[in-house]
Amino acid sequence: MKKKDRHFEKGFEKLTSVATVILGHHITFIIALCTVIFWLTNKKFYTEDLHYKIGDVILGVTFLSFFIIQKSFNRFSASLHLKINELVASHESASNTVINAEEKSEHEITKLSKEYAKLEEIASEKADLIL
Repeated sequence: MKKKDRHFEKGFEKLTSVATVILGHHITFIIALCTVIFWLTNKKFYTEDLHYKIGDVILGVTFLSFFIIQKSFNRFSASLHLKINELVASHESASNTVINAEEKSEHEITKLSKEYAKLEEIASEKADLIL
């Protein structure tokens, strides 16, 4: 069962990675913008009541904001990962296993996290002995 679960998890991680890239792409935003413009200008979907018109505009703006936020997050995340990778690579005593940690599976990240928790416990024990 664990093998199937890990296989499903890897597939889901790939799907979310691809979806994140697609949703943050400028072409996707243009398609979404065209969809909203079509939706707001088509009389079939656009009601005549003022409250519904305002609601439709707000819904369209919210929908487009999602793509803008996703693009911004992708850019921020990529730059943050580059900076962290540079810091890790620049220190000889740092473990290079954390470079490109964003590309590791959730299982691998959990394993690394447990290793660092153990290192922290050892360091705090040594600090207690010194004091």
